[in-house]
Amino acid sequence: MTINPPFRSDIVGSFLRTDAIKRARAAHAAGKLPDEELRNLEDEQISELVAKEAKAGLRAVTDGEFRRSWWHFDFLGGLDGVSVVELDHSLPFQGATTKALGVRIDGKLGFPVDHPMLEHFRYLKSAAEANGVLPKFSIPSPTVLDFRVEPDNLTAPDYPDRDSYVDDLVQTYRDAIAAFYAEGARYLQLDDTVWAYLCSDEELARARTEREIDTDGIGQRYRDILIRVLEGKPDDLVVTTHVCRGNFRSTWISSGGYEPVAENLFAVPYDGFFLEYDSDRAGGFEPLRFFPKGKQTLVLGLITSKSGELEDPDEVRARISEAAKYVPLQQLAISTQCGFASTEEGNILTEDEQWGKVREVVELATTVWTD
Repeated sequence: MTINPPFRSDIVGSFLRTDAIKRARAAHAAGKLPDEELRNLEDEQISELVAKEAKAGLRAVTDGEFRRSWWHFDFLGGLDGVSVVELDHSLPFQGATTKALGVRIDGKLGFPVDHPMLEHFRYLKSAAEANGVLPKFSIPSPTVLDFRVEPDNLTAPDYPDRDSYVDDLVQTYRDAIAAFYAEGARYLQLDDTVWAYLCSDEELARARTEREIDTDGIGQRYRDILIRVLEGKPDDLVVTTHVCRGNFRSTWISSGGYEPVAENLFAVPYDGFFLEYDSDRAGGFEPLRFFPKGKQTLVLGLITSKSGELEDPDEVRARISEAAKYVPLQQLAISTQCGFASTEEGNILTEDEQWGKVREVVELATTVWTD
């Protein structure tokens, strides 16, 4: 259904790490498994994952982020001028504690030609082509880097303040998109927790006090950065975003509907927007009135990835009908609300339950859309 992505039934990106992946990564971290053997095991597991995704009826597939520890730090830490560092505090998830990591900008920002995720994409592409499906690859949005840098971790001599690195940040992401495109990528996703945080008074206060961010006009700032990043992208490259409220061990960080950010968010010329709508923390569909009518796709994250219990199909179809009051049905699609393992720890559900969720997304789409 639908010729171009996002497809009527789509996915966000990450999958639960298999036991084989967990054992291999633990052995590698302990110095008991060489790099090459870990890579070969990851290749094998990713090939099996892609085959399962295709069998489940997905037309766009990911590598499950099997080679990553975190959804964002692995990519950001591979950029020129960025280091992943230990902090004296962890992220404020509700009822769970993450590793205390953050990012530091300590040099001129840039996208290296040998960024490891280019090789990760090459393998995904080969596995996807072998199964007759489209490879989808996710990287964190540039807004994530900007929003997460704490004052003491902006140490690059060329960047005395946050505004001073914006041009280089934009160029870094333009170069990244161009590099993935040159490798054959035609479906990229910029994962973005920041827009959801801007919907939360608590997170805005934390940004002001802990990271000394001027939150007045911050929505316009991020809108403008993203518009510049996407300027001149190839017409045959689909770039989407996923707005996330936090996803660690089935917990979350922020709450709040999309009303405070809808106008700025939907002004960014993404081809598709994956929005979480699996709980009342996301608010109602009313902010979708700002979604532009036309070719862009709004992917409703109505199927939660935080638990294994399947949703009632009739209730999901009713919610799609409700959303269609604001966005034409032909511009809508459906997915899980987030990935199943934004970090290697994974959410609290089984692999069988995970695949049940994927099949539910596919089956629901076939009953709602006929194109």
